[in-house]
Amino acid sequence: MQRYLEGELGEEQFRPLRLQNGLYIQRKAPMLRIAVPYGLLSSQQLRKLASLTRDYDKGYAHVSTRQNFQLNWPELERVPDLLGELAEVDMHCIQTSGNCIRNTTTDQFAGVSPDEVVDPRPYCELIRQWSTLHPEFAFLPRKFKIAVCGSQSDRAAIYSHDIGLALQHDRQGNLGVQVLVGGGLGRTPVIGSEIESWLDIKHLLSYLEAVLRVYNQLGRRDNKYKARIKILVRAMGVDKFREAVHREWSKLKDGDNTLTEKRIEDVRAHFRAMPYEQLDATAEAALLAQHDDPIFKNWLKRNTRGHKVAGYRAVTVALKHRDLAPGDITADQLDHLAELADRFSFSEARTTHHQNMVLADVRERDLHDLWTALQKANLATANAGYLTDMICCPGGDFCSLANAKSIPVSDAIRDRFDDLDYLYDLGPIELNISGCMNACGHHHIGHIGILGVDKKGKEFFQVSLGGRQAESPKIGKILGPSFGASEIPEVIAKILERYVELRQEDELFIDTIHRVGIEPFKERVYG
Repeated sequence: MQRYLEGELGEEQFRPLRLQNGLYIQRKAPMLRIAVPYGLLSSQQLRKLASLTRDYDKGYAHVSTRQNFQLNWPELERVPDLLGELAEVDMHCIQTSGNCIRNTTTDQFAGVSPDEVVDPRPYCELIRQWSTLHPEFAFLPRKFKIAVCGSQSDRAAIYSHDIGLALQHDRQGNLGVQVLVGGGLGRTPVIGSEIESWLDIKHLLSYLEAVLRVYNQLGRRDNKYKARIKILVRAMGVDKFREAVHREWSKLKDGDNTLTEKRIEDVRAHFRAMPYEQLDATAEAALLAQHDDPIFKNWLKRNTRGHKVAGYRAVTVALKHRDLAPGDITADQLDHLAELADRFSFSEARTTHHQNMVLADVRERDLHDLWTALQKANLATANAGYLTDMICCPGGDFCSLANAKSIPVSDAIRDRFDDLDYLYDLGPIELNISGCMNACGHHHIGHIGILGVDKKGKEFFQVSLGGRQAESPKIGKILGPSFGASEIPEVIAKILERYVELRQEDELFIDTIHRVGIEPFKERVYG
């Protein structure tokens, strides 16, 4: 940094160094992206993040869709000091940007969800150890993203990643992984293709290495818009791509990256179950039933979910309230959340790709006290999974790549749909907003997707319907011509009105869309 500031390093020399350490030059200031491997944080790390946002930024941070944290206002010359303080709590920004293997993401309820097949976190950690500072993959044709799912329901969006991994058992009970390759959003949205239905878990890293080698050798470097692995898989065809991977894998299959039982167990030992109490589920439920506050009951129903251990629940801490942009959290809230993690959830918290936080291990008897404490910090919005729990990228307010400002659109939607009873009647709806075709807001796989576009220097927004990240994943279909920012809340209102008219009993929004298609909605919006 000193050499750059003194003019000894030019922009071209400095760019790869800063990018592979998570430092962007944005529209108004630098942005630093902090790695949170598979979304897992200790309360100590939360407190450090709170301190850093006060000392080096404007008092708030942002949770990204890769489960990382971003600081939007650090001073360039102070970034080395900031990185030094991160290192004090075993955190860094390595490979949060640049053409390398990015942060591996997973289910925010990993290790605690009742529908879990196997805890994916040890395998995310193995991938992290293998991929961090990997000398062969430091300058790939383009950025590379891996997601891992270990549950029956995909909460990691594995079909829209460069590599998606689904952990599963065969009929004999052996652990393996389904391998999906070539998914991705951006300018060319693609659902990933299966190249292995079941791969023995011991071959996980060697197989990933083979995939990356094929991509590194054959991926395009002449056009950054055609450089992602999804373009290579499409150009070669899935079968030929698989053949190329297997040729490469034959050189690696039983080498140093083969996972022994000891190596897996050594890593798995760091993810043992928390020291849970043996609780009487009936007694815990009775304690909960004593609290008849309807607001608490709504939060309990929307923002908590079942746990594999009787008497516990996992809690979603919503970062979607009117005072801040979606995914933003203040330094005071980070400190407060660290305290609550210590009190209620074994000093651990998690980030989610929906730009929320999770306390994964809360006793049911403590839920009312936790809710009361979250309310004091404005972290108890009872909307997890509903329309206003939207994913939204920072957009043109910050990002130099954006075509449009996405945050004002999210604010306008939240203002229009502030009646929680109405949202609950509509049922779960995923609304995702991106400020440009890079799709950081995952608009392609939102039930309702909103994309900022530039038309002769003016901001407009394109709407798509029917996207889905899991359970028969789909890319949404564009409704029609784009709209001005001020029109978007009314457009959404018309779409929801038509849904209410068309839905069958207890039918979800996304299921109605897939049953009737988008034409009835197009007629209502443009008619």
